[in-house]
Amino acid sequence: MFNDCIIMAGGSGTRLWPASNSKTPKQFLSVHAGGSFFNDAVERALAVTGEDGRVIIIAGKAHVPHVIRVCGKYRAEEKSRLVLIPEPLAKNTAPAIACGAFYAGGENRGDRNVLVLTSDHIIQPPAVFKADALTAAAFSAQGNLAVFGIPPRGPDTGYGYIETGDRLAGPSGAVETAVYKVRSFREKPVKAVAEAFLSAGNYYWNSGMFGFSTRFILEEFRRNAPAIFNAFEALAAPGPSAYTVEGGIRVLSKWPGLEEAYRTAPGISVDYAIAEKCSRTVAAAARFEWFDVGSWDEYVRIASDHAAQGSGAEVYAQDSSGCFVDADLPVALCGVDDLIVAVRSGKDGGPGAVLIAKKGATQGVKGIVEQIKAAGRDELL
Repeated sequence: MFNDCIIMAGGSGTRLWPASNSKTPKQFLSVHAGGSFFNDAVERALAVTGEDGRVIIIAGKAHVPHVIRVCGKYRAEEKSRLVLIPEPLAKNTAPAIACGAFYAGGENRGDRNVLVLTSDHIIQPPAVFKADALTAAAFSAQGNLAVFGIPPRGPDTGYGYIETGDRLAGPSGAVETAVYKVRSFREKPVKAVAEAFLSAGNYYWNSGMFGFSTRFILEEFRRNAPAIFNAFEALAAPGPSAYTVEGGIRVLSKWPGLEEAYRTAPGISVDYAIAEKCSRTVAAAARFEWFDVGSWDEYVRIASDHAAQGSGAEVYAQDSSGCFVDADLPVALCGVDDLIVAVRSGKDGGPGAVLIAKKGATQGVKGIVEQIKAAGRDELL
């Protein structure tokens, strides 16, 4: 079992633009009838931490209302375990994890075994994830950086890869979840290299989830990313007056020095800053299903109501079939097939925009976003 969990809920992913934007990023979109990507991440965090364990949510200031709204449904005892740290600046994953690790190990709490979760992935089933996480916790508690490797479903070029070596026994003997020594981390490969990785059989997709003890990870930051370590080491433990309570959730809204720490820390991913340099890294081969929903086509395939529409869209169709509509305005379809239509009116304070794409062609949204940036219309994102 992990003592604490850090959920990285920052970012403003645009692969599901315009539904995902700077005001309402992907992690807060509905992915099934029960809730959002972020909601599922909180559920996972509560499940793998002890009754006194904290779930430390790190999110951008603009996203605080979304976090409060989602977490407002939890019971009082669950809310008491949640702490929200608003990031003053977006600086990639390494500063966010350093911030969470310093917080987790502060207030005289000593060494804590911590799991870092992403907030925009789909993981099923929960019981299998919990079992794999417990194995990872046993290894991270022994002074390792434990990562989750996803068995590749094909030679995908959109993920980083983990090269593994010998299988390891657990701290107390054999474990059901296979755990391997990590040899190296590999960047997103070209197709031929990805095919070679798949054929080799000892490569896994990098899920972006990590387990570690606070003492171990902070020493890794001190040795391998001193600029980040020094920026956050200067922070004093926050006192009671540093918190406000919103919707029953504690928000660390006045941590003195936090903005300066973020301002001075370099923006870099934890993979570059720590994981690729760490000599004590192990990979738990995930037995759970994991999906990084990186396009509208994937979102449509996975969403529980994909056969017709998303987000409760009001749709009127004539001589049309196979279309998916995610809209906050009524949409009418006439004589069209196999389209994905995403509409945001802007009435929620976010940008107003419309996307119409043929199913199977939504990877092109990335190019659309680049065109919008090149046109100087960042307000649309």
